[in-house]
Amino acid sequence: MALLGPTASGKSRLAMLLAEALPIEIVSVDSGQIYRGMDIGTAKPSAAERRAVAHHLIDLVDPTERYSAGRFRNDGIAAVEEILERGRIPLLVGGTMLYYRALAQGLDALPPADPLIRAQLDAEAAKRGWRAMHAALAAVDPATARRLAPNDSQRIERALEVFRATGQPLSAFHTAPRSVLPFRLASFALIPSDRARLHARIAERFDAMLQAGLVDEVQVLRKRYALHAGLPSMRCVGYRQVWEFLDGAHDPRELRDRGIFATRQLAKRQLTWLRAMAEIEPFDCFAADLAPRLAQAARRALEASPTTA
Repeated sequence: MALLGPTASGKSRLAMLLAEALPIEIVSVDSGQIYRGMDIGTAKPSAAERRAVAHHLIDLVDPTERYSAGRFRNDGIAAVEEILERGRIPLLVGGTMLYYRALAQGLDALPPADPLIRAQLDAEAAKRGWRAMHAALAAVDPATARRLAPNDSQRIERALEVFRATGQPLSAFHTAPRSVLPFRLASFALIPSDRARLHARIAERFDAMLQAGLVDEVQVLRKRYALHAGLPSMRCVGYRQVWEFLDGAHDPRELRDRGIFATRQLAKRQLTWLRAMAEIEPFDCFAADLAPRLAQAARRALEASPTTA
């Protein structure tokens, strides 16, 4: 099973409640929680929560490393199958919709990453800027460039890397057949009925992260690892804004405002993804009877197919 939703919709809390009623192990679907040391800003489950319920795909790589949707799909399938073999129920929980889509729908047959080409692209981007790189992408792959924002450095870089490695645009790979999941996946989504209430939660959550020491966490990471602002880990919402703050780009009040705004934009993108996924059963994250209703839906899905994840 999968429990998806925008940030601050209560996914983690609800997953822990479900684990009290069902023999669940949680598989994280979060592109921030994969990084070691990035705990506060990713709302990583506490040590007590991880002792109470087994969690998977957390703390996989250092923040200097890259981790792809393709790798998540492989790791996610392996984790789900191991949990099923133990006779327990895997529950995928998170808000990284690209990861979920990669798992549920498969991936295009793309070439593997090429470290040399990526290093060349990083050097070019440092000189020219990502808007210029986006323009370069538009010249060779206009279809992909149209769907990417000029500041979406990670995906622009990947599209240019594919073109330089193969001579073919990334868009040409999208027609390839995709692999099928080895298990049935029942998916549920937490959709807020009150956008203003979700925004209030987002503000409270970011304030709590700041009070818990998010700035100190980033300072420690900068001392421990050879980080730079262009790394995927440091482009995570919250970490990007703290990085800019530590570099003197804005004051504490602006850090808070920028962090909350960026989180709200993230939630908006997550909801756009979710509303386009017809196979996902929606639930109001503010409903008073949410936990029992979701538990009932989960039991129905499990009864319908014994191999449901």
